[in-house]
Amino acid sequence: MAASVEALAARVESIEDLETDLLLEGVFRRFGHDFRGYRRAALQRKLHVLMQRLGVQTVSALQERVMHEEGAADSLLRELSARSAGLLDDPGYLHALRAALVPLLRSCASPRIWIAECLSAEDACALSVLLADEDLLEKTQIFATAENESLLQEASSGRFAINHLEEYAESYRKSGGKSDLRGYCREEDGQAVFSDTLRSNITWAQYSLATNASFNEFQLIICRQALADFGTMLRRRALQLFYDSMPLFGILSVDADGGLDAAHLTSRYKAIAPEQGLYRREV
Repeated sequence: MAASVEALAARVESIEDLETDLLLEGVFRRFGHDFRGYRRAALQRKLHVLMQRLGVQTVSALQERVMHEEGAADSLLRELSARSAGLLDDPGYLHALRAALVPLLRSCASPRIWIAECLSAEDACALSVLLADEDLLEKTQIFATAENESLLQEASSGRFAINHLEEYAESYRKSGGKSDLRGYCREEDGQAVFSDTLRSNITWAQYSLATNASFNEFQLIICRQALADFGTMLRRRALQLFYDSMPLFGILSVDADGGLDAAHLTSRYKAIAPEQGLYRREV
């Protein structure tokens, strides 16, 4: 009996794997969003959350909804793409980033920063605040990219939940902030909004780490949280892309376990603050 149960479970898992393959291929061919290289276990957990919310029992049923029901595709893309804001929740990281980044940017005439898979106003504007603190805002350009255009547009509005403002202000203070974060924001329609000045140096653009090529050279590249969802091949591709988009002594910011070993890039970087996922390109 135990063997039969195990065989049935394996068969169900195999069917769901096939259904997931078909769903991801359909999403790529119809909507242009490529999740085929994502880590399967993490992706299927997100699918199950959405299936429960929509009241469907199988991935095939979810695919039927996504392909034919208005709004279902957007729900799927949001579920697979969404990540929480990170920079203003982590004062230790911001403190380490400030110490490593500021001397580098001061030595550059027109520095550029790339935040890959940036889906929150907080992450892009936290960097603008740091730059404003150090009198580097005017000369530095930030490129915030993500594959999901809808979430990207929402982030570009500069809005965030006003109930987070006090928490963010305290995190900013602990990170070495030189002013009051609340001075960089205003209240509008019940939300907090980062100032127009902070957002003036940010270019928001749709971009896929799975399919697009390098588009510039950057003194700092940040990709936090997203890499954890990527499968081995997609993670290697993204890390190689970042390496190719960075000059000597440029800074890479990834998760603490960013997968540099898997991408055979460890020897090309020097760890600045490995516990914070900060590395400097040395070769």
